[in-house]
Amino acid sequence: MSTYAIGDLQGCHAEFVALLERLSFDPRHDRLWLAGDLVNRGPGSLDCLREVMALDASAEVVLGNHDLHLLAVARGGAGLKRKDTLAAILEASDRETLLDWLQSRPLLVRRDDTLMTHAGIPPHWEADQAERLAGEVATCLRGERAGAFLERMYGNEPSCWRDDLEGIERQRMIVNTFTRMRFIDAEGCLDFAAKEGFDSAPEGFAPWFQFARHDPVRLLFGHWAALEGRTPGSRVQAEALDTGCVWGGELTALNLETGERISVPGWR
Repeated sequence: MSTYAIGDLQGCHAEFVALLERLSFDPRHDRLWLAGDLVNRGPGSLDCLREVMALDASAEVVLGNHDLHLLAVARGGAGLKRKDTLAAILEASDRETLLDWLQSRPLLVRRDDTLMTHAGIPPHWEADQAERLAGEVATCLRGERAGAFLERMYGNEPSCWRDDLEGIERQRMIVNTFTRMRFIDAEGCLDFAAKEGFDSAPEGFAPWFQFARHDPVRLLFGHWAALEGRTPGSRVQAEALDTGCVWGGELTALNLETGERISVPGWR
């Protein structure tokens, strides 16, 4: 039995199938951890959702910002963006089944001291706290007022965590941290403007994994294709999984037991 963690699919269905074949993946014995952003930008978002949902208990999936965008469009009144490739999902006969499944996914999965989120975990959130905070949003998404939350989810404020945050501000900050974080400052405040590599860091900010933690955990994350699977200068045990499949890079699987990385060419 092997467990593989895979970075952002973003609609790269053919590449996902090729990677599973390369791994000789057997859902009867093996397990997948998928770091979110199953959909959008690539040509096979609908097929990615169907493929992963069919894996059932053999796949653990966290929500990414593109997955939440799909839910916000379908159930929160948000509009499609020019580069979105979500129409096939929204028009599918099994749309509601797929959306129900996606909306029930968490923001964090954990096995012992290994944790996976879409964008990472900031240093001031220890593992148990991060798990609790992710649970707050999961409860909201599975509740009767999920639509109201999806309507108000977007925004860049607050950008700094406080334990006394309440309501939508608290929920938005949790979502933004787990799904949009790249650069933070020494206080843990998020920057939302810089999206490229290390050279794009604003003054006073650095990649979140370059700040030390107090708990010895292994962190798996996607989201940041510009890193190309690297975390230079990291002061934590962090594994970058997004190797830019949808941008012509690669789709990569990390064997959690051996540390081996296996890749297939990305979408072109």
